Amino acid sequence: MTETKYAELQKEYQAQLKKLEEEEEVLIQDLNNMLNQKTFLEDKIKGIAKLIPTLKLIKHEAQDLVNTVNDISKSSEKISGKIRALDSARSRVDECQARVSDLIDLEICSQGVQAAILDSDYEKGAAHIHRFLSMDQSLLKRTANDMDNVTDMLKSVRTLQDAASQLRAIVTHKFTEAVNTEDLISIERFFKIFPLLGLHEEGIKEFCSYLRTKIALTAEKNLKSAMNTPLSDKRHGVIYADTLTLLYEGLARVIDTHQPLIETYYGPGRLLSAISILQRECDIQTKRVLLEWTKTRNIQKKVQLISDLSRMSSTSSFNKLEKIDPKDLDILIGEITLMHFRIELYIRFIQRKVTTDAEVGIPNQDDKNEVLQSLEKLIKNSDLDQCKHDLLSHYLRLEQYYMEESVAKAVSMDIIEAGQQTSSMVDDTFFIIRKCIRRSVSTGSLDGICVIINNACRVLESDFGEILRNRLRQGYPSGYLDLTQAYNVLQTSIQQGRLQSGDTEQSRMAFLVALNNADSSTEYVDALCDNVLKEIQQALPKMNSNERGKLESCLSGLSSVTTNLKDIIDYGIQQLRSSAIKPRINPWVDQFLNVNHHLTEDELSAYEAGESFIQTLIMNLETLLSFFKDILTNSNYDSFTQVLTAEVTQRFEKVIMKSTFNRLGGLVLDKEVRSLAGYITAATSWSVRDKFARLTQIATVLNLEQVHEIYDYWGNHDSALTWRLTPSELRTVMALRSDFKYEDIRRLKL
Repeated sequence: MTETKYAELQKEYQAQLKKLEEEEEVLIQDLNNMLNQKTFLEDKIKGIAKLIPTLKLIKHEAQDLVNTVNDISKSSEKISGKIRALDSARSRVDECQARVSDLIDLEICSQGVQAAILDSDYEKGAAHIHRFLSMDQSLLKRTANDMDNVTDMLKSVRTLQDAASQLRAIVTHKFTEAVNTEDLISIERFFKIFPLLGLHEEGIKEFCSYLRTKIALTAEKNLKSAMNTPLSDKRHGVIYADTLTLLYEGLARVIDTHQPLIETYYGPGRLLSAISILQRECDIQTKRVLLEWTKTRNIQKKVQLISDLSRMSSTSSFNKLEKIDPKDLDILIGEITLMHFRIELYIRFIQRKVTTDAEVGIPNQDDKNEVLQSLEKLIKNSDLDQCKHDLLSHYLRLEQYYMEESVAKAVSMDIIEAGQQTSSMVDDTFFIIRKCIRRSVSTGSLDGICVIINNACRVLESDFGEILRNRLRQGYPSGYLDLTQAYNVLQTSIQQGRLQSGDTEQSRMAFLVALNNADSSTEYVDALCDNVLKEIQQALPKMNSNERGKLESCLSGLSSVTTNLKDIIDYGIQQLRSSAIKPRINPWVDQFLNVNHHLTEDELSAYEAGESFIQTLIMNLETLLSFFKDILTNSNYDSFTQVLTAEVTQRFEKVIMKSTFNRLGGLVLDKEVRSLAGYITAATSWSVRDKFARLTQIATVLNLEQVHEIYDYWGNHDSALTWRLTPSELRTVMALRSDFKYEDIRRLKL
């Protein structure tokens, strides 16, 4: 054996020995733990030994309890068998009693029914028939099969069957006579007898047919009264809406009045049958009223003319058609919305009535759902629903024309009053838009509301917004700015009621007013959205989730209007930037290049004592801002000031980069930048720190005494300064200091 193998075996044996020693230690530890628990375990064993006698006693008692329960179970089985036998016997006794009772009642009814008919006591006779019909016919057959002599029983049955047929014919005839003579007492009397004879549907049909005749007479009278209404009558403009209102109120009154009668004598859950019959008359009378309304108001002619105008608006023949004045449609549109809302209310009324009746009278959920489905089918297939859709179609067409033409008229009559920041077209346009949307809410139709809101969005974006954009496209004429002069020049145009082209001051004011109009319109749109949502929620409080989603999607269109208006404002501000700001800012700031920035102490004192560059610049800015502050809205003025600030800082940075400075020149620049930032901060309602960040940092760098002082700012985590300059730009700025050595700047570790 070599020494290497010997060493390997020795290592292996040592490893095994160490492993055994570790296992030994674990075993010793386990033995020690067991020994430590010896006393505890012995105590537990002693305690268990003491419980053994008690456990034996419990075992014997438990066995006794099991035996007792088994005995009780056997006794219960015997008793339950006897109870089942008794229950079966009781059932047979009950059946026997029912048979006996039916036989007795059958005999009594067969004897009494004919006497009641002969005495014209139809209620008593119907009561006998009702008792006969309520008997279990299968039980009667079984009774007949069990009897030895069934002749008397069959005779009684035939007697009652014949009497039932005879009484049904009599009651139907008597009810018809009562209707013809309009004997209300007899009508109600025989109406109550129908259900006793098993004629529930026939009774409801006959009674509701009678009610239809009364409704038809009243409706015809109301329609004739409407047709004869003079033009001078204050209700003439909505007389047909009033006629429909009377019709639906009459129907609702009939249903409310007779529903308790039907529920009492016919049972709950039968209201739909009555309403189905009355609905036929409702359809007929609604169509009559709307047909007369269509002829009287020339609806078809007006709708056709509007369609022709819309179709030919882009052709040369457009001028051959005479437009309808939107004011002439105002009352008509109001009448349509009122009629549509009345129909909507009546439909909701019968839905509520039938639903409540089904909830009370129909316990089975499937049957209840079937009734509700039948109701929806009845409404959907009714002429009333079709008339409602036709009215909504007419309304939407007329309302769309009214909105478009009224907005166009408001724009064409636009005037600017002296001292006002906006023109009349803004107030007029949004008054029209809100009026149209409110009117759509009064229809009670969510679909109609959404169509009008979408149309309003289109008018505001395409028509109204495009007019503002076109006015801004004409540009802002630059030149001498004088507010008094501008208003004086405008006065002639204001008196004429329109803007004339070719005048610089007038064009300038027209541009600014258009910009203000766009800004004011954004506020109007936001207010309109909030108010419309509240009004719709009040008018339609029971919208489901799908309807709410549809409404929210529709209202989101108003947000796109706001976005479009903001784009118009941004476009106008950029026009001002290129026409009113840049041409003035550049030469004012460029004067910085004509100023010496290598100053001595004496030159510094003389510079500060005289009229400095920054004082002149601030004075010029003050003149420019004061003019626009009086004319622009607050929001537009803030936007204008932001653009002006950006232009000033950018131009200032450019001229600084074209100049060189010594230490005192850098000190003066730092003071000038702070003065300019302080002035603009005081002139605006927003922070200018971000706009002045680069310029302030450039001034800070140029104000350093030594190159290495930049480390106090650059890379200093304790400094709150966030650098907008890149290291390359920073070195370029430091190179503007003529007293800084290029080598020192180059050696900076940035």
